[in-house]
Amino acid sequence: MELLVHGVGGTTPERMLGDPRTVRVTGDDTAAVFRRADDTEATAPADRDPRGGPVREAYVWCNLTSGDGSRALWLLLLPFMVVNLAHWMRPAAPARPRTARLYGLLVRLAALTLTVLLVAAACEVALDLVAWQCAGVQACVRRHSWLEFLSPAAGGWWSAPGRRLALAAALPAALTGLLWYLSHRTWRAYESHLPLSPDPDPDPEPESGGPGPDDHGSALVRPGFWYGRRLVARLRAAHTAAGLLTVAAAVTTPAARFDHRPGGPPILDLLGWLLTAALLACGAAVVGVVCRRGRSENRLDQRLDRHLVRSLKLAALTLLLLGLVYAGWSRPGWRSAGRLPGDPAFGGLMLAQGLLVVALAVVARYLYRRRPDPRAALRGLGGPAVALLACALGGVISGGVAQRVADWLDGTRALLTGPPVLLTWQASAIPPLLAVLLLLAAGLGLRTARIARAERDRVRGEHPGEPEDASRTRAIAHTRAMAGLTDRAPLVVGVLTATTLVLGGAALAGALATRTTPDGAARHAHHLVQAVAETSQAVGSWLVGLGFLLFVTWGRRAYKDASARRTIGILWDVGTFWPRAAHPFAPPCYAERAVPDLTWRMATWTRRTEGRLVLSGHSQGSVLAAAAAWQLPPSVRGRVALLTYGSPLERLYGRWFPAHFGPPALAALHHDIACWRNLYRRTDPIGGPVRVPDDTTPDVDHEPLRDPLAYGRTLDHPLPAPILGHSDYQSDPAFTRERARLLARLRPEVPAQRPERGAAG
Repeated sequence: MELLVHGVGGTTPERMLGDPRTVRVTGDDTAAVFRRADDTEATAPADRDPRGGPVREAYVWCNLTSGDGSRALWLLLLPFMVVNLAHWMRPAAPARPRTARLYGLLVRLAALTLTVLLVAAACEVALDLVAWQCAGVQACVRRHSWLEFLSPAAGGWWSAPGRRLALAAALPAALTGLLWYLSHRTWRAYESHLPLSPDPDPDPEPESGGPGPDDHGSALVRPGFWYGRRLVARLRAAHTAAGLLTVAAAVTTPAARFDHRPGGPPILDLLGWLLTAALLACGAAVVGVVCRRGRSENRLDQRLDRHLVRSLKLAALTLLLLGLVYAGWSRPGWRSAGRLPGDPAFGGLMLAQGLLVVALAVVARYLYRRRPDPRAALRGLGGPAVALLACALGGVISGGVAQRVADWLDGTRALLTGPPVLLTWQASAIPPLLAVLLLLAAGLGLRTARIARAERDRVRGEHPGEPEDASRTRAIAHTRAMAGLTDRAPLVVGVLTATTLVLGGAALAGALATRTTPDGAARHAHHLVQAVAETSQAVGSWLVGLGFLLFVTWGRRAYKDASARRTIGILWDVGTFWPRAAHPFAPPCYAERAVPDLTWRMATWTRRTEGRLVLSGHSQGSVLAAAAAWQLPPSVRGRVALLTYGSPLERLYGRWFPAHFGPPALAALHHDIACWRNLYRRTDPIGGPVRVPDDTTPDVDHEPLRDPLAYGRTLDHPLPAPILGHSDYQSDPAFTRERARLLARLRPEVPAQRPERGAAG
């Protein structure tokens, strides 16, 4: 049998199988295996004429990432997805399990701060800007009549500051509940499928990175790798509790500060202290749950910490309700003025994130030095860099939403104090960051142009004796040069990370030192400094607003337009391949459905037919194919041949995820399966060579395929042949030849005569 797996963007089973008549063999509307209608009766190798080729099946999984319109809402979870990727970018160091666990712990703590930051931003908008500032100023209420019932001038029951805060707390609390619901719902829909060999876990197992069975160079061979139910449930409860506690603290802190004043009511003062202590104790419990342990991968862990999961969420919800009652209690003389107390919270979050990223970089560098890999992205610092970008993305989104809401409520900034100054400083850092990116883009453009000029000579040398076509040569050379930009991604990420770190540190220092906005801090400086500060603040706020508007527009368009939704699905094809090991609110991992599907199909077919199969994967499908091959039992793995084309296994995954797709892992996979062949083109921006470091078996990589197939017009190609790049590998004659060679190598030999009983040997 030949089992085909498509790549990013998806396709149809009819196109994969080259037949308009296909039948679904197994699966559902989300992911399924299809077969040509003519092959439905041939279920065993003996049923077919060997000269007719193998039974061909197609595994279609594109609906896992670009199915119904609700998946467009996953764009809002982008920071969570990015920080979850950082967990899997750990350098390979199998001899340092404790250090690897520390790496995972630091990423989980950074992910927890992102949840708190998102909910705190919602509290800033609903509680501070709307309920505390705008509803407390009569001029702002006149501009927004829907807030009139909250105005102190109306004298209604909701006009008290604490009751306004309690009512506004419904928005961030509902956001937390929505995140919990989405995580729980997507787990059931995507990640609850059991892997091939269910094996109850009677004893606690070490987490990912700890000592375990023979990993054959990669943890992807572990039976529990694609089933993280216990960790996701525990992290979901912890992050939900953290969000509810953040809302409770935002509501309770202003009331408690008012009650702590000299002469305040002693009973409310005592209740405020008790409630604050309970919030701190529950927050410490949340941090303890996050720090407790990571993933259990050595065995299939189907247990669930039900008492912990339920009690943690229930305790946080109870404290939130108590905080709402406490804040809503009548307090004569309490008036809302200025900003809502709690500005230092954003500075503390940003400082904590910076310290966590620095500690993560130290741990990652230590792991990298234990086993240096020159191909690893950023010399082992890819994970810390991506974690920093996730924190920066969360900060920009939080600051941008607060800035836009403040401008909407009071465009002149004459009525309201506005959001915390740190959020304004963060928005002001966007213009210089974009300037650095523009300079980097210009440098990469010049370098690409030089590479394209050098490629022209190579293209001319590859087609001797053919008439020169300058435009054709330039097009081929330009495509090759542009494809090489993928290998410059570490440079882009490194520059972006360094710039973000410097600008973020400057924003935090400026906010703490001046306690005012950038234009206010530069009020008495040189006029040039004033102009730069005012321009950065205004342009930054405008850019954040524009970016947020484009973000919402793109999501709305993707909700209605299937083609746009498929484009967003390509982003998730790469970003959500990995399980949710750091952040439970990240978009769901489609591989926890796709890998068991492929593994079950291959194992059951070989067990029933005693046959052999070719696993053929294009682009991201080759990554799924490799992951599924690792999950097969050794006896089945030896009956599988792997054909990959346009594969990012080494070019992207091997460089950015060296602990799981590094050279030792790929070499072990090459050794365990029957045979492997990899095809790629120089014009392909995604696929590349695998570079398996193994001299004992035939090479995996085929020499680069010609693209285009013909330089000029020929008898076989009377029309100009297209430059295919990453697509349509099956149209190349080399693909047919290599596929036939794999099938020939898989063909079982005539069994040798069994030795007589008692014979030596």
